[in-house]
Amino acid sequence: MGVVTDIRSRARAARLAPAVSCAKAGRSGKRTVSLFWRIFSLNAAGLVVATALLLGPVTVSTPVLPHEALILLTGLLVLLAGNAVVLRLGLTPLKRLGRAMATADLLRPGARPTVAGPAEAAELIATYNTMLDRLQAERAAGAARALHAQERERHRIARELHDEVGQTLTAVLLQLKRVADRVPADLRDEVTLTQEATRAGLDEIRRIARRLRPGVLEELGLASALRSLATEFTHHGLTVRHHVPGDLPPLTPEIELVLYRVAQEGLTNTVRHSGADRADLSLRRLPDGVELVVADNGTGIGDAPEGTGISGMRERALLIGAALTVVPGPDAGTEIRLRVPAATGGH
Repeated sequence: MGVVTDIRSRARAARLAPAVSCAKAGRSGKRTVSLFWRIFSLNAAGLVVATALLLGPVTVSTPVLPHEALILLTGLLVLLAGNAVVLRLGLTPLKRLGRAMATADLLRPGARPTVAGPAEAAELIATYNTMLDRLQAERAAGAARALHAQERERHRIARELHDEVGQTLTAVLLQLKRVADRVPADLRDEVTLTQEATRAGLDEIRRIARRLRPGVLEELGLASALRSLATEFTHHGLTVRHHVPGDLPPLTPEIELVLYRVAQEGLTNTVRHSGADRADLSLRRLPDGVELVVADNGTGIGDAPEGTGISGMRERALLIGAALTVVPGPDAGTEIRLRVPAATGGH
């Protein structure tokens, strides 16, 4: 992963020189004039014209006559207006760049500022765009390493819960069953309650292990895993409806895992924070990829800042080049959409 990151970084950096050259060339393919030469040429033209007039038929009397003062003021106003226009045209791209820099978010890839304006401004904008591309590539690579390490740790913990704690609780249940057959009648109810508590703990351990390591995803595929996830989150007070067709396009294991984790995190947020009594989970095929939608009829996120759950979903979306949006849902709740383009959706 680190080698891939370095190669991508060097490749993007290598594209900086042609991008800057294109910026200098401008949209029309002609070389643009720098802001310095624009202002200097305008001022030089004004001074040359004024000098030529003073050396020619135009003179300034002492004291200055009204028509002479009018001519001088008109020339000054024209020179100032020309400078204002040149500066406005030259600084507008920089203002656009400033707005783009103020709103840039590596977790929300968006449109880059247009490379335009004088050579200096165009070169600066092109450099900024290239830097942002490199930062996003490095962030995506770092997120990939972190998420892969997280998945490995999840698998390890799930295996230990299943193999160690699960087997221990199963042995305890068997022992309690043998004890229940021999204890006095007045203690049998207490032993039965202990059995039920142990059995409930074992079920909870298995449920946690399934969430940590979705075995159904590996064994039966994404569609079955999402249907099972909807059934798992359906409990008293919450109904999760699902629409997951079976004719999905071929997806890589990495993309299937991201889709499953985003759906899992979305439903977890619904249970913990939304207060909803209904949620919808759907995965549909699009002409340009696939789209996962998790929506509920809860209270919505409002103006609350995004928590670690949504940030984690955005990190996963960047990992596979997908677009994640979190918006108010049709039933005044929250709607999470993850769109995976076809370019990354297949093998």
